[in-house]
Amino acid sequence: MSPPSERVPLEQVSHLMAVGEPLPFRVFDALNRLLLNEGQKILSDSQLAALIERGAWVERAAVARVEAARAGVAAPAAAAARALSLFDRWEQAVWQLDRLLKAVAAGQHVAAELTEFTAWVIELAQRDPDVALFAAHRQEDRRFALYPLTHAIHCALLCRLASAQAGWPAEQQSLVVSAALTMNVSMLDLQAQMAEQKDPPTRRQLERIRAHPQTSAHLLRAAGVVEPAWLEAVRDHHETPGGSGYPTGRAEVSDQARMLRYADVYMAKITPRALRAALPPRVAVAQLFQQSGGDALAVALVKAVGVNPPGTLVHLASGEVAVVIRRTANGAAPVVSTLSDRHGRPVPASVVRETQDPSFALTPKPVDAAAFGRVLPERVYGWIPG
Repeated sequence: MSPPSERVPLEQVSHLMAVGEPLPFRVFDALNRLLLNEGQKILSDSQLAALIERGAWVERAAVARVEAARAGVAAPAAAAARALSLFDRWEQAVWQLDRLLKAVAAGQHVAAELTEFTAWVIELAQRDPDVALFAAHRQEDRRFALYPLTHAIHCALLCRLASAQAGWPAEQQSLVVSAALTMNVSMLDLQAQMAEQKDPPTRRQLERIRAHPQTSAHLLRAAGVVEPAWLEAVRDHHETPGGSGYPTGRAEVSDQARMLRYADVYMAKITPRALRAALPPRVAVAQLFQQSGGDALAVALVKAVGVNPPGTLVHLASGEVAVVIRRTANGAAPVVSTLSDRHGRPVPASVVRETQDPSFALTPKPVDAAAFGRVLPERVYGWIPG
């Protein structure tokens, strides 16, 4: 952990950054956890305020490096922030959810705002589901402090896609998305802690985990949520048909609660933690189908995600390593963007490949994910307006 002497509070480096512009350094919270990586953006003044509230800081050495690089160069005139991309909007959603869930935990009446936020998340997902799935599957930054927020948003995305796949009406889809966004509101701090914890959960942590579905439902009622299906899905999202779940062993479980549990389980499987590596999506999908006993709602989620979802690293017949960027009607032949040359060596530029072409077909050869670090969405998708 960096000593205090090596930390510069974020508010003291405002002259080195601008809202909407790529950051020239990494940003950490008071517990030394990564919040934003170099090249990411602070998207609004409210996000900046939230970062400062978390005790955000940057590395003194990085500040010195940036200041040295800019020495003798006239400071550019203040300009309006650049237009936000679709990728920026998803990052913006993380910080908006941060504010809303803190408000719920503080006992504020924000049910209407939560409903509005649900509509915004659904609208973002509808703009480009493949981009949303890419964000859910490419989680290289290891921002454990934000895990409760990104996990909730990714589960909400899966619930939106799977419920649409299952043919649910719009109102039912909206309620399960709302439940996904809020299901863990009572244990946000514990989720962040456990994401980076290298030891098994303690007895006290297990007690909080078992209690969180009911506690979260209670907090949501206090926040003004009145929709029974929303509250029931949150309360029962760890219950299983037959009564083997928790916290009460309820045998009858609603469709919304089952859908939420499947999304929660799938995202947990594909998300890296300090204690364990992420499972490949193909393995996670197979396990989910098997563990659900072929439940129709699990099948809907599997179909919605696909066997090669965007964000999956693949090896091509050409020898290139690539990342999936678009699903196709043929799940075995997605559209990909290359990350390496024909010898598997990482390269800075990407080329889009159609894997239905036998020359670029997918192969079963495994990819060493460690050799391909952060894959910025702008690199493989280009700029998509937000």
